[in-house]
Amino acid sequence: MRGIVCKEFGPVDKLELSEMPDPLPGRGEVVIDVSAAAMNFPDILIVEGKYQVRPELPFSPGMEGTGVISAVGDGVTLQVGSQVVAAVTHGSFAEKWLVPATSVLPFPNGLSVEQAAGFTVAYGTAFYALSQRGQVGEGDALLVLGAAGGVGSAAVELGKIMGATVIAAASTDEKLSFASSLGADHTINYTEQELKSAVRKVTDGRGVDVVFDPVGGDLSESAFRAIAWNGRHLVIGFAAGDIPAIPLNLPLLKGASIVGVYWGDWLTKEPNTAAEMVAELYDLAATGRVHPRVSDVFALAEFADGYAALTNRTASGKVVLRVSE
Repeated sequence: MRGIVCKEFGPVDKLELSEMPDPLPGRGEVVIDVSAAAMNFPDILIVEGKYQVRPELPFSPGMEGTGVISAVGDGVTLQVGSQVVAAVTHGSFAEKWLVPATSVLPFPNGLSVEQAAGFTVAYGTAFYALSQRGQVGEGDALLVLGAAGGVGSAAVELGKIMGATVIAAASTDEKLSFASSLGADHTINYTEQELKSAVRKVTDGRGVDVVFDPVGGDLSESAFRAIAWNGRHLVIGFAAGDIPAIPLNLPLLKGASIVGVYWGDWLTKEPNTAAEMVAELYDLAATGRVHPRVSDVFALAEFADGYAALTNRTASGKVVLRVSE
């Protein structure tokens, strides 16, 4: 099979497309013939060796995707020929993907192949963050940083469904227009406006109840300074590249919380609650209440262009690799 191969941890430009041995499923495992795979910012961190998990070299990156089960190991009840989606730490940027059967989900009704490939991680992370960690409810003011990205755009949609007033923040007017199309009530271009002041203006000086932050860097402290009393700052990731150091006197003075969001670990630690959440997400997709946006689709051989769309932060929505027809 063909796949994108990481032979050593480092920059993504060291990756190469080459032949790899076909995987064979062990007990509790399945092989998926991959149709499409979504690209996520953590994929870059995994290749660079900076993520919480470091796969054994060599490996193929790719956290999520969709395809058809072509082989199953002992003890697996899933059927060969079933169209499915899956999310694990790596492996989907290849024609065949070996995954634990417990990480496999049915194909979500109402979505295209490209949409389904990028649905699980972005919407799962956003839903877990907002509902479980942020306790977002009717009337809350929600600030979404990086609102045009894959996980940010999911947070905009889900925040509106939960009854929040959504303030979308992004780096260009084009991205903000995209966030508005998802339902954002207010928009802030943080390259042209000082974030704290703009948030205060939009909220009549009160600040926001919840900050959804997949960006990090200098924006994190600015956003936290615009948080209301008893606010929750949700730490999703660090797309800007820098991990911020927020002064601890700020949460003290504001009675506010800095809340970590590690969706992948939560799935294994609280599987029953996670299963209920996935069922809710599937229902939202099947009934057309969420509309996953795919901004760019590249062939497997064009993976470098996909990574560029992520690292340059030019994408609005998900970036997807089309692995096979």
